[in-house]
Amino acid sequence: MQPHHVIVGHGGLVMGNPGDRPYPTDPISAPKMDDRLRDVRVGIIDTGISQGADSDHSDWFAERYAKEADDVDPAFSNGDVFALQGGHGTFVAGVIQGAAPGVTFDPEIALDANGFGDEERLCRKITELGRKKINVLNLSLGCFTEDDVASEPLRRTIAALPDDIVVVASAGNSGTQRPSWPAALCGVTAVAAAEQTKDGAIVPAWYSNWGHWVDACAIGNRASTYLKGEWKLPGEASTPFALWAYWYGTSFAAPMVTGRIAATMASDGITAAQARDKLLSEPEFAPGYGVFVK
Repeated sequence: MQPHHVIVGHGGLVMGNPGDRPYPTDPISAPKMDDRLRDVRVGIIDTGISQGADSDHSDWFAERYAKEADDVDPAFSNGDVFALQGGHGTFVAGVIQGAAPGVTFDPEIALDANGFGDEERLCRKITELGRKKINVLNLSLGCFTEDDVASEPLRRTIAALPDDIVVVASAGNSGTQRPSWPAALCGVTAVAAAEQTKDGAIVPAWYSNWGHWVDACAIGNRASTYLKGEWKLPGEASTPFALWAYWYGTSFAAPMVTGRIAATMASDGITAAQARDKLLSEPEFAPGYGVFVK
């Protein structure tokens, strides 16, 4: 019998993740929409989507998802102050849109605004999305297990998904080879993070998990869609945000791979599995980091 596992989002400042906080950044111009991507559907299980995402970031999100009350990210710990991972799901959605502009997505909540969740709710949301005809499922979250054996509920739930759904999951931010679940499950595309140095070189990110179970990596340091409000830790002055942020973690490498799979489906007229296999057919970037996806 296994314990009931706590799931964490793979952004910064959450248990098991040494990564940093989000920082304010300048607005990003929306990429040109590809109409072919409207027929590709991505599921995003995370903290949800911000209340005004479709209006605050209309060029990125308007008419690309169905607004449902139970998908709204609570986001704020009090007033206009964000919780530790409030806006995480909105940030992830922006990364996917940047890689696959115009793709249809379905946001669901399995993490609270501090980045914590439980595998029972995660499994339930995975099953729900599996019934909605999605093509790719993004999971920027995960957990370790005491004996490094897969979480059985997660294994069974993902194994029960239709064969034509590709699951992409972040590898985690603990800088270890220990498998993170569900990323390390057979059939899940596990994504580590890379980063660009000041001289332009692409190298493995210092914080990223890695190992034989990792399939791909992508740049984890990214700017994306965010919230309007303030971010504050006890004893610190608050930092104001105006809808855009710069953040890093394998949480933001995974949706880049998810978006590239969706974009390849549309451009090549192939299935999600075929698009994944095409992206992963390149040589390994570095031992334990899989193929670099850009």
